[in-house]
Amino acid sequence: MKEVELDCLGEACPIPLVKAENKIKELEIGDVLIVQIDHSCAMKNLPEWARKEGHNVEIEEIDDGEWEIIIEKVK
Repeated sequence: MKEVELDCLGEACPIPLVKAENKIKELEIGDVLIVQIDHSCAMKNLPEWARKEGHNVEIEEIDDGEWEIIIEKVK
């Protein structure tokens, strides 16, 4: 299992979502993608997309208005 960080700070939707979609395709099952975001639209869309795809999702607030979306690839 590996962890990959994706820095999307300062990027508005749909850029973080597109980057996450592309990056998760490169990962193996069990790998974890950590997407760093600071845009409220991405905060809603990214976890929604990942859960719909069947991945495990956790959200951690790192700072005021900054989050890490932790996506474990399960399929």
